[in-house]
Amino acid sequence: MAWKTLDDLDLDGKAVLVRVDLNVPVDNGTVTDTTRIERIKPTIEDILAKGGKPILMAHFGRPKGQPNPEYSLAQIKDTVETVLGHKVVFAENCIGGPAKQAVAAMGAGDIVLLENTRFHAGEEQNDGIFAASLAALGEAFVNDAFSAAHRAHASTEALARLLPSAAGRLMEAELTALEAALTQPERPVVAVVGGAKVSTKLDLLGNLVRKVNTLVIGGGMANTFLAAKGIEVGKSLAEHDMADTAREIMAKAEEAACDILLPVDVVAATEFAAHADNVTVPADQCPADRMILDAGPETVAKVADAFAQARTVIWNGPLGAFEIEPFDAATKAAAQKAAELTAAGSLVTVAGGGDTVAALNKAGAAESFTYISTAGGAFLEWMEGKTLPGVAALDQG
Repeated sequence: MAWKTLDDLDLDGKAVLVRVDLNVPVDNGTVTDTTRIERIKPTIEDILAKGGKPILMAHFGRPKGQPNPEYSLAQIKDTVETVLGHKVVFAENCIGGPAKQAVAAMGAGDIVLLENTRFHAGEEQNDGIFAASLAALGEAFVNDAFSAAHRAHASTEALARLLPSAAGRLMEAELTALEAALTQPERPVVAVVGGAKVSTKLDLLGNLVRKVNTLVIGGGMANTFLAAKGIEVGKSLAEHDMADTAREIMAKAEEAACDILLPVDVVAATEFAAHADNVTVPADQCPADRMILDAGPETVAKVADAFAQARTVIWNGPLGAFEIEPFDAATKAAAQKAAELTAAGSLVTVAGGGDTVAALNKAGAAESFTYISTAGGAFLEWMEGKTLPGVAALDQG
């Protein structure tokens, strides 16, 4: 897929509509994590440097197509201004008079932040009239919200067909990293997929067994696969009704010459609690009164060996109950091995998904990974092999 970037647009003197992700966590009116705001800064700086006037569009929460003060972007305006280091003018609507007036009054170096696009039902309906109302505010469109690219909404899809369009720097980085990891990767490729349920990642697993050389399955999902092989998993979280599906995935992997790496040893505890009484046993010897909460050291060694032989690793989901100690050990050790190999230049590592990012940060490994995506659903759908409407709309091929 070929898409234009900021380098391909003449923005001098032009009003530029920029779709960004400002869906940041807020507690009592205070933004508690500015990562998503920080990540749009390179795009905003480049637009300003090219003489453009950035007009930020974003959604915030789920207001269900109606104005709702609880979901107003006004509450994060000051934080956006501080992080970006430029004056930000807030428009009390994303279309119509307030928006037009704010844009008309823009001076050099100013930024306009439009009110929540989801205050209008036309946003999520991908309504052409609403999109045209947005388009009337600008002369070019830059999409820098990969995290919203899996939604065919007016501000992500329809708008790209109404104005000269390009990917912003964050979108460009996401697409470049993901293409390098899954579309045209250096082989061998290892995918790590963890999490609680197989049922939520069927499309992902089905796509990956055809594209990667080794598939590491961890977390509660691994218990389902072990159970599908006839192994007793005690009181562990497992979807026993998904056994046939798990066996189908294993059969597809065998046909595709993809090795599935399941735990060979496990850490089994009496309860899901920090520092609960636990034992490390072979995967087929989980006591009936215990639950599997982590992979054991032998499994970690096998994962580390797979990483050492690989050239690319794609990671989504933890190997165990990483939120509570000591059941974060496998995820932490595997992440640190991947980070070490990446730092040494022998491995390309791309990771994404909320739990994944949290787990890699906790392990102190995130900074060494080649690329960490903050896009949850869009990252997953890309890994599943699905077309993302917000990306397809930018396709210049």
